[in-house]
Amino acid sequence: MNTGSNKPGEAAVAADRTGTDEATAERALGSRAPEFVKARRALHLSWQVGVFVVGLAVVVAGIIMLPLPGPGWVVIFGGMAIWATEFVWAQLVLRWTKRKVTEAAQRALDPRVRRRNIILTSIGVVIIAVLAGIYLWKFGLEMPWKIKDQ
Repeated sequence: MNTGSNKPGEAAVAADRTGTDEATAERALGSRAPEFVKARRALHLSWQVGVFVVGLAVVVAGIIMLPLPGPGWVVIFGGMAIWATEFVWAQLVLRWTKRKVTEAAQRALDPRVRRRNIILTSIGVVIIAVLAGIYLWKFGLEMPWKIKDQ
């Protein structure tokens, strides 16, 4: 049996999480830098600058991906997760965002909300189909710009 240790007589022990409430189950706020980095002020400061720059690059890439092809919001939240490894404010923002997304997912599973969303989507599709039909009836398959004249 693999106990997680190469030394005889040692066994890996899993933490017992029974009886803990939701607040203690979450990770504590603060830096997750290695201890040898936290022990030296200059090294910790440069670590924080590095984490900030990498997180900023990822967030900026996500913002660029919003109008362009790519998973913009996923990348932005990835950058926030990078920041959350070091900065308390980012950890709080990420926890708030996770809570709101979970609440929205739970609301979306409500049958009344699902029915309303299906009805609104159907109405939107019908409106778009009617507008496309009016356009085709009035102009045909001809595009509004004249490429032949150029």
